[in-house]
Amino acid sequence: MGSAQQLHLGVALDGAGQHPAAWRVSDVRPSALFTAAHYLAHAKLAEAASLDFVTLDDTLALQPGGEEVVRGRLDALLTFAAIAPVTSGIGLVPTVTTTHTEPFHISTAVASLDFASRGRAGVLAVPSRTEAEVAHFGRRTLPSEVDAEAENAEVVDVIARLWDSWEDGAIIRDEPTGRFIDREKLHYVDFEGRFFSIKGPSITPRPPQGHPVVAVYGDSPYAHGADVVLVDEIRGARERFPDAKLLAGLSIVLAETEQAAIERRRALEAYAPFPPGPSFTGTPADLATELPRLAESNSLDGFHIRPAVLPDDLALFTAETVPALQAAGAFRQTYTGATLRDHLGLGVAVNQYAEA
Repeated sequence: MGSAQQLHLGVALDGAGQHPAAWRVSDVRPSALFTAAHYLAHAKLAEAASLDFVTLDDTLALQPGGEEVVRGRLDALLTFAAIAPVTSGIGLVPTVTTTHTEPFHISTAVASLDFASRGRAGVLAVPSRTEAEVAHFGRRTLPSEVDAEAENAEVVDVIARLWDSWEDGAIIRDEPTGRFIDREKLHYVDFEGRFFSIKGPSITPRPPQGHPVVAVYGDSPYAHGADVVLVDEIRGARERFPDAKLLAGLSIVLAETEQAAIERRRALEAYAPFPPGPSFTGTPADLATELPRLAESNSLDGFHIRPAVLPDDLALFTAETVPALQAAGAFRQTYTGATLRDHLGLGVAVNQYAEA
């Protein structure tokens, strides 16, 4: 990637921040973590900086750990549906667990988020690999890692088929004939796979984007076919995922001087180890220098930024790092499109059932 190609930037809005002890040092009150207003405030920071999207983590079990970590969460997709009408530019990409959730439900829920956000929805499709989640449902045994990833890939395939099961012009509202829909533009999916058998069509019309953006983590052997792949291991990632938008996960601890940032990190690590994965500790200006270099040397399209503490690290990132990237021509000055697919340069999603 040269300097003429701009970065894509997403931000994780998980709890009080990426670090497990973030809640102990953040100004955010613990009770606020269970309000839509908390996530709206941080999504607005990201939106003011014209970032591509925000993500919100989710699982079907409590976070691991004891009294020293944040436990409990809001449903990610429902939380983003709540803030969708009061945001205008930022993409909204909730995590959805696919292993214990029917693809039909996922397709309609994400399509509804796309309608609520006027075309800014995505989904981070993640399989479940824990006994705790199995125990919450009692309908199946724990799948192997390979089977869970294969099922996740099948879900990604099926939800795209269901989004396409209505053509864009299916709603005609023809009062003289009394027809609200053109039945010829609704299609059976007739999907028969290893994990699912689905007739279709969907009960929800085709979303505004056609296909909301599908993201997956890059540790899956079945990650191919997603629009966005999020990776922690960047070496060789472009060779593994040649066609996707490739964003590297990066936890950040920022301060106005490098020493102050190091001291902030040490204070967090006095409570708990820093989460595994790539991280940056330093000034916002140095981060703005480092991101294009990392992207160019590893053929990345951008980064999934994980602020160690909210709002501290997100505020510094949007107020100082992003303007420095903009000044260097490495990030957009403002949104130039209306949808998340526009932000990511993904183009129009073709309906696989519509006649050419």
